[in-house]
Amino acid sequence: MTSEPTTQSSTRPGAESATGPAAGRGFTMTRVLPAPRDAVWAAWTEPEKLRWFAGVEPGVDFEPSVDLRVGGAWRVHLYQPDGVDYFTGGIYQEIVPDERLVFAWGAVGGWPELDPSRVDEVPVVTIELADGADGTVMTTSFGFVDTMPDADVAKWFALGIRAGWSDTIDRLAPALA
Repeated sequence: MTSEPTTQSSTRPGAESATGPAAGRGFTMTRVLPAPRDAVWAAWTEPEKLRWFAGVEPGVDFEPSVDLRVGGAWRVHLYQPDGVDYFTGGIYQEIVPDERLVFAWGAVGGWPELDPSRVDEVPVVTIELADGADGTVMTTSFGFVDTMPDADVAKWFALGIRAGWSDTIDRLAPALA
């Protein structure tokens, strides 16, 4: 069994794309969400609407934080069924309202650990939104920087990073209903 990722060309939701990150160094997922672009954008950028990312119901003692500016950070507290909890988030690198959001993934004091002065050494996530016949087409690309050794990339994939991000993204559609 190999932990190396593969790329596939497909238009089905959740499929990887040959047009995404460099082969073997990332993945791309596409979802069609039953909401307009501005609602999907708000779900990514407004603290009171970002709870979907953590997968917890209102009333759980945490509030996401968002500083929506290039260089600003977003942060959520994740709770796993096995009782493990931690912070994650990102530092914004590009913001095009209702169209594109790019961030270095991680959190200061969280997982993965992110040093704001070294955002060029961590995975990068790009969210792209487009109008579709049935709502918003959201393309999520997750990529590892070229300077990260292939062995480290393989470790990330072995940890289940693709499945984890897919499970997280799948929580968005119900949150928009």
